[in-house]
Order: sequence, then structure tokens, then C-alpha cells
Amino acid sequence: MISTLRKAGMIAGLALASVYVFATLRGEHGIPALLEKRSEVRRLQEQNAHIQSENARLREGNTRLKTSQDRQEEEIRNQLRKQREGETTIILDDAPKTSGEPALPAH
Repeated sequence: MISTLRKAGMIAGLALASVYVFATLRGEHGIPALLEKRSEVRRLQEQNAHIQSENARLREGNTRLKTSQDRQEEEIRNQLRKQREGETTIILDDAPKTSGEPALPAH
């Protein structure tokens, strides 16, 4: 009798433990959440790599700006929208395109 009771208790305990493990792995902090976190980490690592390369590019531009007189002059002219004597500036209008058909006169 004790042996049968012991077996039933072990089976019940094992079943309870199985249900707990299943619920834990499938629950809010289980395997799906782990996979989502790994995906997020991968995305953030890619974003970090992009930002680091952008920082390196900006650092290089900053160094050129500090050391090159020509680059400094070019940047000043761009920001102040100035031009050298004898230079011509062309401004393109980004107006929306029309269908190409002339407008009909109003009657």
C-alpha cells in the first residue's frame, strides 16, 4: 500500500513539476521572450555598429576641418551661403511636377 501511495505521489509530483516547467518555459519570461530579447540584442548591436561608423566618419571630417584651411573655407562658405568672386550659383527649384498638359482657359 505504501509503495502504491509513494508511486502515486511521485507521479503527481512529477506531473506538477512538468506543468510548472512547461508554464515557465512558455510563459511571459520563457523561450519566446528569450528569442525576442536575442533579436532585440542583435538589432541593437547592428544599430550600435552603424552609429560607431557614423561617429568615425564625423571624427574624420572634424579632423579634416581642423587641419585643412581649404576645407574650413569651404564649410564657412556653405554655411553662410557665400560665393567667391566670379563664381556662379545655380539654385534648382524642387517644385512639384505637373502632368505636362497646359491648363485650360476659364470660360
